Amino acid sequence: MSAVSEIRALRPAAEALHAAELERLLDADRAPRPPGWRLSARAVRAFVLGDEALGVSRKFYGDDALVERAIVSLMGEQGLMLVGEPGTAKSMLSELLAAAVSGTTRLVVQGSAGTTEDHLRYGWNYALLIAEGPSERALVPSPVLQAMRSGSIVRVEELTRCPPEIQDGMISILSEKMIAIPELGEDAVVRAAPGFNVIGTANLRDRGVNEMSSALKRRFNFETVHPIGDPAFERELIARRLADRMGPSGIEPRLPDATLEILVACFQELREGKTREGVALQKPAAVMSTAEAVNVAHAAALEAVYLDGGEVTGAHLARQIGGVVLKDDPEDGRKFKSYVDHVVKDRARGGGAWRTFYEAARTLRLG
Repeated sequence: MSAVSEIRALRPAAEALHAAELERLLDADRAPRPPGWRLSARAVRAFVLGDEALGVSRKFYGDDALVERAIVSLMGEQGLMLVGEPGTAKSMLSELLAAAVSGTTRLVVQGSAGTTEDHLRYGWNYALLIAEGPSERALVPSPVLQAMRSGSIVRVEELTRCPPEIQDGMISILSEKMIAIPELGEDAVVRAAPGFNVIGTANLRDRGVNEMSSALKRRFNFETVHPIGDPAFERELIARRLADRMGPSGIEPRLPDATLEILVACFQELREGKTREGVALQKPAAVMSTAEAVNVAHAAALEAVYLDGGEVTGAHLARQIGGVVLKDDPEDGRKFKSYVDHVVKDRARGGGAWRTFYEAARTLRLG
């Protein structure tokens, strides 16, 4: 696939979307590079957290120290495990790190109940296997095996969704950094090239689905990715992501600061279970993550542009936020209604965007 067609995809790979920034960092990179890495650790940090002097944008908003610890983990012997609530950008961070370290994000295993040993080690082209017997040509390498050969980062998404016996297959890979292929002979062994490592992700809400063994946990350094606590950071991230989503259509979203402030305030207050004034709230079971806030902003912008022909208002936000609140638990509708009736109603007295948000929100069918 060409770089142009990749960029025009609905969701381009990080190395294609940010190709110009990666090239600038590569040209300016004079710091020592870990063996097998495409960029130095400093340049990887600059790619993720931004570098104004080189025109590199910030892509991860949150704990900068976490990013630095993650980079250090990838230089060591252990893998990196990113855990956290859904929507906290664990997968995005793993993709950014893989793009900067290895230049590719395509080596990925999606964990699920259907993940098999072939996804972690290798399989066979059975037509060739029957015709020729075991051979390198008949071998179908897993993303993990490909990463070991090329000295790259491989990502294992939702590792705790994999059955325990499949998870256990990661123990020897992380410990020995090798995969034996006995079908090709007793000496057929693939040993990891410098630069190889594993980034795993796991949702805290999946805890107990297929709990990782203590032996596997010891092979990873764990980092918890928390929701964004700084409202200014969250507003900046949502505005940037919304522009990225609307950009391919050639439309610049009109999202006033006052409307964006309502969106961030609602999500942060419902996520934390208290208002900015310190009043306790009933927390919804639904995931009130920044990723969901971006989805609401995008849906509201689409409604405003294509149905109303204007800017995003509080009413647009209110009509779209129900799709987030009512996902998990019918009781969440009652909790959001209480928030509207008490917190939003009080703020609506001042008029403006809060008023339009309140008027639209109180007409929603919330169960």
